[in-house]
Order: sequence, then C-alpha cells, then structure tokens
Amino acid sequence: MEVEKIITIAIYVHAFFGGIGLIAGTVSFLVKKGSKTHILAGKWFSVGMIMSSLISIPVAWMPGHKNMFLSLIALFTIYLVLAGNRALTFKPVFKKTAPALIDKLISGTMLFFSIIMIGIGVIGLVQGAQNAILFLFFGLFGLVFSIKDLRFYNNPNKHRSDWLVNHLGRIVGAYIASITAFMVAGLHFDNLVAWMLPSFIGTGAIIYWTRRVTDGKFVRPKKAKLQ
Repeated sequence: MEVEKIITIAIYVHAFFGGIGLIAGTVSFLVKKGSKTHILAGKWFSVGMIMSSLISIPVAWMPGHKNMFLSLIALFTIYLVLAGNRALTFKPVFKKTAPALIDKLISGTMLFFSIIMIGIGVIGLVQGAQNAILFLFFGLFGLVFSIKDLRFYNNPNKHRSDWLVNHLGRIVGAYIASITAFMVAGLHFDNLVAWMLPSFIGTGAIIYWTRRVTDGKFVRPKKAKLQ
C-alpha cells in the first residue's frame, strides 16, 4: 500500500476518534455531573481524544504533512486528558496523600514541551513566522497548567476541592481542543480566530466553574461515582 494511502486512512481514523471525543465530551458537559451518563461519556471522551491525538502525531511528521505545531498540540491534548483523569485519584474518598510518579511525569513532560513551544514562538516572532503566536499562546497555557500541577503535588490536601478544580480545568481544556480541531479541520476555519477563540471562551468557563467549586456552590449528586 502506498504511503499516501496509509496517511489518508490514518487521517480518517484520527477524525473518527476525534468525532467520538467531541460528541462524548458534549454529552458529558450537558448531563448531570457525577451521573452514570456523565461517567460513561467521560470515558469515551478520554478514549476518543487520546486515540485521535496519538494517531495525529506520526501523521504530522509524514512527507507532505509535516507540521510540528499540530504534533505539539496533540501532546498538549493528551496531557490535558491524562492530567484531568489523574486529578480524580486525589478525591478525598481515595485518601491519596501524595502524587504518584506517573502524575509528576505527565506534568513534567508537559512543562518540558511547553518551554519548547514558547521558545519556538519567541524565535518565530523575531523572524516573523506566521504561526509563531500560536506556539507562544498554547505554550503559555501548557506552562501555567503544568506549573499549577506541580504546585498542587507539593500539598495535594491543602484544599478539599483542589482535585475537582484540576479535573474541571484540564478536561474543559481538552474539550476546547476537540472543538478547535472541529473548527479548523472539519469546518476549515484555519485562522488565528478559530485557533484562539475557543480557548478564550473555555478559559472563561474554567474560571466560572472554579469559582463555583471554591465557593462551595458546585453540588454533586449523592453517591456519585466519578470516572
């Protein structure tokens, strides 16, 4: 089979899993938090986003499809999903008093790639590269998230709601990534607005939910089982 055919198949599979992630993520956000539907949709969202991102990484390095930015965004998305799900292991009921090695590896790896993205963005701005601002924009987001993770690991039991704040922030971020991918790849809105607008709106949502959680206004159903 020709390389281009393999790449085409990979792109379709990538889009298929991305679609699963987008649909499942939408269901997860619309239904009651902590419900069985929310948990199941969250699992499908995680599988869809991780599989779609994993497939896109080698494709982004194939001849005729090379795109370092997309491969780094895929890594960023994987980080968001993994970190968002790992945050659930710090739920008080599990009595987890210290982060596992995998927690630090996930966040430390994102910190490393965020610095690379910021560096590429700064160099690109100096050289007048077209997508330099995107490297800088998402690199800064990754840097903030990963540093917050590492600070949280120093004292995970400082506030009882911190685990939920981390879960919401990372998963909402991953959902934003699915919407952005749909706008750019599906609707072909490949411009700065399409890349950055969902993140601005999503950031507002993260701030809103974080305030609700920290103010004690976020009420979960009784006997809720989080994914």
